[in-house]
Amino acid sequence: MARGLNKLSALAVKGAGPGKYSDGGGLWLQKREAGAGQWFFRFTIYGRRREMGLGSIHDVTLKAAREAAEKWRGVAARGLDPIKEREREKREAEKRLHILREVAEDAYESRKAELKGDGKAGRWFSPLEIHILPKLGKTPVSELDQTAIRDTLSPIWHSKAETARKALNRLAICLRHAAALGLDVDLQATDKARALLGQQRHKAENIPALPWAEVPAFYASLSDRTVTHLALRLLILTGVRSGPLRFIHEDQIDGDVWTIPGEAQKGRKDRTPDFRVPLVPEALALIEQARPLARDGFLFPSVRKGVISDATMARLMERRKMLARPHGFRSSLRDWIAETTSTPYDVAETTLGHTVGGKVERAYRRTDFLEQRRKLLERWANYITGKHAQVTQLARNS
Repeated sequence: MARGLNKLSALAVKGAGPGKYSDGGGLWLQKREAGAGQWFFRFTIYGRRREMGLGSIHDVTLKAAREAAEKWRGVAARGLDPIKEREREKREAEKRLHILREVAEDAYESRKAELKGDGKAGRWFSPLEIHILPKLGKTPVSELDQTAIRDTLSPIWHSKAETARKALNRLAICLRHAAALGLDVDLQATDKARALLGQQRHKAENIPALPWAEVPAFYASLSDRTVTHLALRLLILTGVRSGPLRFIHEDQIDGDVWTIPGEAQKGRKDRTPDFRVPLVPEALALIEQARPLARDGFLFPSVRKGVISDATMARLMERRKMLARPHGFRSSLRDWIAETTSTPYDVAETTLGHTVGGKVERAYRRTDFLEQRRKLLERWANYITGKHAQVTQLARNS
């Protein structure tokens, strides 16, 4: 035992009256009334005497207090301030305690405002929730490395290539978010994991589309005036994506123009402008048929709550043994435009709600070709309803 150390005993600590008692080596006990007591370590740094609390005698034993004092004596001997070093260690420990799930949820919350519908559909977070967090959610972000990421995504890297790619990209965003919070993370972990996973074998496939020549027959078969039939008909007539179509609200319709809010469209909520869709007579007639079925202003409600789902329309086509899917009607329309009309490229692409041209070009081009698109969709409506064929037949008979 070093001289001047370990002067106290456990019995002495318990029975001591109010006052200060030295155990040696800078370790002190301060007893108060009613048996309460506190350990503290006294040291001198930069010529200044300081005291650092080590805890209550009810929480810290004499042995533990001596071990702590020995540790901090060594720190002071190296010319470092034990109090500042303890604070630094605490900060480091806190960084290590930030688990991936907490960081991912915080990253998601900070991005909700720029996601369509404030991210309520869950499409941004679901790749993480389903494929990353079950295995890595409780891992401190400071310990997350490329090997763990590779092992997590390898089962779906080739079989569900697009989903795996999204999961990896979302994880990279989470790591950048953690770094912005001041946490110690490896920002290259996802890139290194991608290198370990290798080139994906799976090739993305386009959503099956019905050939434009077969659209009139399918359109004619949607004759029941149910929500599903009416929704599919309007989807075909307008060429819009199924999301805005399913959430069409009476407030969005002004005369013969349907304005889709920017946040309801594909892309970033803060960068997507509103989009006007011209409603031809056939589309207006469908909307009038849908109004008696509306609920809370939504023209295409589901049976129980909310609006009709993508799956509802897709299942109708599946039951008919069709490979095509609702989203594919956009391709049907685009192919028809390309093969049967001389529509300018800008007008054709704008009809589908696609962004045309660079940022500067769009800044100078203020038109959305509304009237040109109206005429184009009128021709499309005449084609799929058979009116074009009727007019042609009448002309021939004459």
